[in-house]
Amino acid sequence: MRDIRHHLTDELLMGYSAGTLPEAFNLVVATHVSLCDECRARLHSFDAVGGVLLEEESASMAHGALEATLALISRKAQEPIQPKPKQPAGAFPGPLYDYVGGDLGAVNWKRMGGGVRQAILKTSKDATVRLLNIPAGAAMPDHGHKGMELTLVLQGAFLDDGERFARGDIEVANEDLAHTPIADIGEDCICLTASDAPLTFNSLAPRLVQPFLRI
Repeated sequence: MRDIRHHLTDELLMGYSAGTLPEAFNLVVATHVSLCDECRARLHSFDAVGGVLLEEESASMAHGALEATLALISRKAQEPIQPKPKQPAGAFPGPLYDYVGGDLGAVNWKRMGGGVRQAILKTSKDATVRLLNIPAGAAMPDHGHKGMELTLVLQGAFLDDGERFARGDIEVANEDLAHTPIADIGEDCICLTASDAPLTFNSLAPRLVQPFLRI
């Protein structure tokens, strides 16, 4: 497998470790981490530090407590990292395969127009997560964001602002990003994407269907 070039932020990994992310974001983070050695190692470090802090919350600040805590953090951060999970043979990594209850054949796709299909997955209402199937060479409508959007590539690739995102790569978009992603040629692009606010479209047609497509 190619090296993954686009990764999660520290803030997202810390939020996942602390259990403060919406369910939709948790699914995207867990799926990416199952593919990405670098992010899995960083998550391991955050988990280790969080465990140390929990242990120390109930301990009195006796003489030498700070030194002991720092030593414990160092020791836990050096513990062996879990190996990459064994992945199913299809497009969906383990966490997503388990969530959907199968691979691509288990997805109930709905047409969005222009050959694009989506499947909205059931999660808590504080954010939405969906699968997107975008034909090779097709462009998504030009849009911005009112909140955060995570897009993880599962198959194929897309191009955005001079960058190429392929399997395992994740794009983190916020209010500062307006873009027009284009599926790369050669293979349809399948993505897992989560957002905590509606998108903002520059053209009329996407705005008209936005309420029906829940985007």
